[in-house]
Amino acid sequence: METLVAVLSAIAETTRLRILALCAQGELTVSELQQVLTQSQPRISRHLKILCDIGLLDRRREGAFTFYRLQRGGGWADLARDVIALVPEDDGMLRGDLTRLAQVKESRRQAAEAYFRSNAERWDQIRSMHADNKVIEARLREIVPTGPRVRLIDIGTGTGRMLQIFAPRIAYGLGIDLSHAMLTVARVNLDGPAYANCEVRHGDMYRLPSEDGSFDVAILHMVLHYAEHPAEAVREAARVLRPGGSLVVIDFGPHANESLLVDHAHHWAGFSEETMQGFFDAAGLAGAGHEAIGGGELGVTVWSARRMAEAAAHTEPA
Repeated sequence: METLVAVLSAIAETTRLRILALCAQGELTVSELQQVLTQSQPRISRHLKILCDIGLLDRRREGAFTFYRLQRGGGWADLARDVIALVPEDDGMLRGDLTRLAQVKESRRQAAEAYFRSNAERWDQIRSMHADNKVIEARLREIVPTGPRVRLIDIGTGTGRMLQIFAPRIAYGLGIDLSHAMLTVARVNLDGPAYANCEVRHGDMYRLPSEDGSFDVAILHMVLHYAEHPAEAVREAARVLRPGGSLVVIDFGPHANESLLVDHAHHWAGFSEETMQGFFDAAGLAGAGHEAIGGGELGVTVWSARRMAEAAAHTEPA
């Protein structure tokens, strides 16, 4: 009862209720909350600390920024959502907050577009070399296991495209990327109620910020050719899969295009079936099959594997 009273007390303050309503819309930084609430940083930080300490907000550090969002699950977060829903939609203060929040999101969108413009030529060149993305994505929709209880991790999420595709068909999706600029793009792409079950985080493919066995599906989509140590990345993906969980890898088959290595920072000129199976074996994964998708100069292959019940999560990498 005392905890309930403390939670209700935390909610029952105008600024904190506004913060909760905003953080229910997605991840926000302190500076973004300042822009929306037009209050000082120390005051907002004080309210954020109260809401985090009581368990209503999730706080996550990412580089120089700290992101806040309403806790995804749990009784108190559900209570907060119920209270937020009681705020009248025509409330003047809420309308003002949502108007300024839209301006903050527009700034994010412009930053994402600027990043895309500066890299568009390089990406278009690579895309022109392989099969149409629509063909690849259509096949992935058939291959990747989904369901109302499925938890999916997209390693090297980039623009968040894999999460966009599978959000309607899973319980929860997490995107991991090392690039802050790409995470900005992903957050713009995943903004909206259709993707409320997904989030993105800064992280390294070799040290995923997730516990052992916490996901049903892991995806490595056009990521491994950038990895210096792809076997270790596969092994780390296997670690976060539950026994029986599925890993799906989409990448180039072997090729001789040296410009990708020189001009586009690729570490690997594609992967053979034998090489990928070696990665799976070392990670305690049972290869479940592969399929080449033709079209263009570069061949794309989709590999799938399952984590065995006694996965070699602690085996030395190949």
